Amino acid sequence: MKAQILGVNVDCLTMQQTLEKVESLIHKKQSSLVATANAEMLMLASHDFELQKILNSAALVTPDGAGTVWAARHLGFNCPERVAGVDLVTNLLKKNYRFYFFGAAEGVAKKAAEKFPNVVGVRNGFFNSNDEPEIISQINSARADILLVGLGVPKQEKWIFNNLKNLNVPVCIGVGGTFDVLAGNVKRAPKWMQQAKLEWLFRALLQPSRAGRLVALPKFVFKVVGEKI
Repeated sequence: MKAQILGVNVDCLTMQQTLEKVESLIHKKQSSLVATANAEMLMLASHDFELQKILNSAALVTPDGAGTVWAARHLGFNCPERVAGVDLVTNLLKKNYRFYFFGAAEGVAKKAAEKFPNVVGVRNGFFNSNDEPEIISQINSARADILLVGLGVPKQEKWIFNNLKNLNVPVCIGVGGTFDVLAGNVKRAPKWMQQAKLEWLFRALLQPSRAGRLVALPKFVFKVVGEKI
């Protein structure tokens, strides 16, 4: 089932169903975009219509965040659970697939990749348009099954979408700050906070620079409530 939240179609699947869907996309061997939609991304897409169009063309859009799950349920859709991007990536990395890490600051993706023997290529997220042909060539040469792109929202989704036809990678996922988490540079909330849907609060306390972004959460709530009305 898909839930339409602020104009974006979000797949209401469990983590296990999401993993099965990603694996089916790998076996199809056709380049596809997977997005992980939290409240911040959905708010942005409500007025960034290019991003909205891209998300609605994606092969899979997961409910990344308690806010997305709440919104789906509030609007009358059966959304079974949160499928966070970092959890999706962690589960996929346990499987026997080849990964390419693209994005983040200098050295971060490389540090993260050192923990996983199935990472076949790495590149940081600093580049300009002249570098893109070489980047795409390097990615394709690595023959990865899954490309993880950590350039931040919406840059990563737009980059994947604009280059999808040139990428010979079955699954391309926008992963935001996941490389920092995998590298150990950013801590995740304790399990009890994750289960209590308070991971956003933990991140705000740990990274005060993110506090301004939390303003989007009440705006998101009001907008979803208004949409239902």
